[in-house]
Amino acid sequence: MSYQVLARKWRPSTFAETVGQEAVLKALVHALDHNRVHHAYLFTGTRGVGKTSIARILAKCLNCEAGVTSVPCGECSACTSIAEGRFVDLIEVDAASRTRVEDTRELLDNVQYTPTVGRFKVYLIDEVHMLSSHSFNALLKTLEEPPEHVKFLLATTDPKRLPVTILSRCLQLHLKNIPAERIAEHLAAILTAEAVAHEGGALRLLARSAEGSLRDALSLTDQAIAFGSGEVRETDVRTMLGSVDHQAVAQLIQALAERDAEHLLSQVDELAQYGADFRVVLDELIGLLHQLAIAQVVPGKVAVPLLEGEALAHLAAQLTGEEVQLYYQFALQGRRDLPLSPDSREAFEMLLLRMLVFRPFEPPTSPNQGDGPAGRLEKKKPLTSEASAVREPAPASPSPDVAGFDRKEAGSAAAVIASNPEDAGGPVAAREPAGEVPRAAAMIHEPARSTDGSTGGSALNGAEPAHGGAGLTEDWVQLAIGLPLSGVARALALNAELSRRDGTDWCLRVDPSHSTLVGAAHQERIQEALCETTGSAIKLSVELGALSAETAAMYLARRERERHLEAVAALEADPAVQALVERFDARLVPESVQPVDGGDA
Repeated sequence: MSYQVLARKWRPSTFAETVGQEAVLKALVHALDHNRVHHAYLFTGTRGVGKTSIARILAKCLNCEAGVTSVPCGECSACTSIAEGRFVDLIEVDAASRTRVEDTRELLDNVQYTPTVGRFKVYLIDEVHMLSSHSFNALLKTLEEPPEHVKFLLATTDPKRLPVTILSRCLQLHLKNIPAERIAEHLAAILTAEAVAHEGGALRLLARSAEGSLRDALSLTDQAIAFGSGEVRETDVRTMLGSVDHQAVAQLIQALAERDAEHLLSQVDELAQYGADFRVVLDELIGLLHQLAIAQVVPGKVAVPLLEGEALAHLAAQLTGEEVQLYYQFALQGRRDLPLSPDSREAFEMLLLRMLVFRPFEPPTSPNQGDGPAGRLEKKKPLTSEASAVREPAPASPSPDVAGFDRKEAGSAAAVIASNPEDAGGPVAAREPAGEVPRAAAMIHEPARSTDGSTGGSALNGAEPAHGGAGLTEDWVQLAIGLPLSGVARALALNAELSRRDGTDWCLRVDPSHSTLVGAAHQERIQEALCETTGSAIKLSVELGALSAETAAMYLARRERERHLEAVAALEADPAVQALVERFDARLVPESVQPVDGGDA
């Protein structure tokens, strides 16, 4: 005997055997039990969800020798002949191969004749949207007022292509996609009955790949049985489908949680050596991020977990809710942009690096906690990119002369914001706190005072030579903020210190980590801005080296944090806020506080 594929062997023969279409079945059962069967039904839905199967079961219900019933006997000649596809009063038509109006007219010529052996003559027209417009017109009148012995059962995957005149004459029943967990359960029952060894992880992979189609899932299962020599194992199914190990995707998220760029890129390299399709990897990443979000909000409610045991809960604990949401949004945008890149691996790496660079920042909890790592909140501000780290630099390796600042991170963030302040989520590097620019402008022209109290040349206009010192640094910070610059040139000025000045010869020092900002064109723009601002013919040079003082970017970050702390303290001391806290058990969320412009610098 020849082998019968699972999709045909396990086609449902009764409504009770049908999977995942409870709403449609309930409507049909009630209509049959109460003798309210419509003369024309339209079954819609994607491929493989049971449209034709339900239509054939309905034909059985109408023609069963036991009478019109929602539970056909399955043993009479009508039931068996319909199941075997040889019932003469069930006319199945493939609309895709009979699109001509002549075919439709020929079909309708026999409508007037009574059934040969059954109770009803049933016309089952599959993919009815393929009929031509003339065929639809020929069908209209008969479809609206057919003889009492005729029932029309139409099926389509694209109801939008049907004329409204057809839709208005039918009772439409939409079959939904079957959930992956239901498909996996059904596959397990079938394979158990077939005595085929299988693994739950393999069935979940097959169910997800079927995308809601039970027929596709059964076809894939047939393929998996052949691929695995009579068994359905997860490793074989993963290889067959070309999918990625969920553990590899989990390692990518773990590397993001640990901020480990080297581990992140090494995982991408391993995936590339494995020959993974990075579009598939990205789909798996999106799916896992979705499950992490659910695990964080409602633990234990993930229907088909991609990670076994406590692994999902453990990974969910490594990230904040804000990070998961941000990564998910990045991944969706990356999925849209991935086909635009000539190299999918390159695009995928850029997406992961974007996730690594842009992340929520951690403002301090109260004014008494200072600027160091101890003064940071456990919760992170939602959807604020790491570019905003110019407001709140990371606490790694603070310099002894600038407490609580990481020059490398703060400077990089300032460079990003200065290049595109609107996208950074804040105006910190684009403009200074209120009151700073006028003071810097005044300082340029303010006479410098000597040790005896007399006034000399301007502090920064070149009249008095200077070779360093705290005063020179402070003057440069204010001057750099007020210079009419934008883009990379402004970022370079903000991330530099004035290392020495001898008359009109000025030298800026930049940390080697910001060497990418240094360029002849940017240096020339800064020089022109200095000449215009000071009124002197300044000759500017730039050198690389370790910084010895606070840069303008660090100053702006510190001032922004201080303003935030002052605003939080002011709210905490406000009597109205205190009354709300005491009366309604309210809680002030520090990260939601935004200082208003116009504060004292």
